[in-house]
Formats: sequence, C-alpha cells, structure tokens
Amino acid sequence: MIAVTDDVPVTEKPDTRRLDDLLEDLYRGQERVSQADIYRRAVAAELPAEWLTRICALPEGEYSVDEAADLLGGTVT
Repeated sequence: MIAVTDDVPVTEKPDTRRLDDLLEDLYRGQERVSQADIYRRAVAAELPAEWLTRICALPEGEYSVDEAADLLGGTVT
C-alpha cells in the first residue's frame, strides 16, 4: 500500500540575522534614524526584497532601534 501525504508548506519565521545586523550597525551611536536612511543602508547591504519592501512600507519619519525592529520583525532591542 502506498501512503499519500499532502505537501503542505510550513510557514517559517523569516531569518532576521541580516536585518538585526544592519540595525545594530545603523543605530550604533544614534538614538533615531529615518526611514529613508534605513532603506538606503538596506539597499547597500543587499538585503532580500522582502526586507526592502517592509522598510519601504514604513511611514516616513524617524525610528528608535526598538521601534524599527518591532515594525520590521527584527529581534534587536
């Protein structure tokens, strides 16, 4: 007898290491950073399109590292 299994994709939490590294580097010595600066640095760091899309979707303005990490799904605090 042949067993049939459904190939159901497993939704994994995205790997945030590169985003976390970017935020840690970007906020070194900075209290707040603008959305535009985060996006520019993410492009320069060649972050995946998923992250660039998330960053681009942030409203214009400045963010603390905690705010940016929360909004983008990172783990930097």
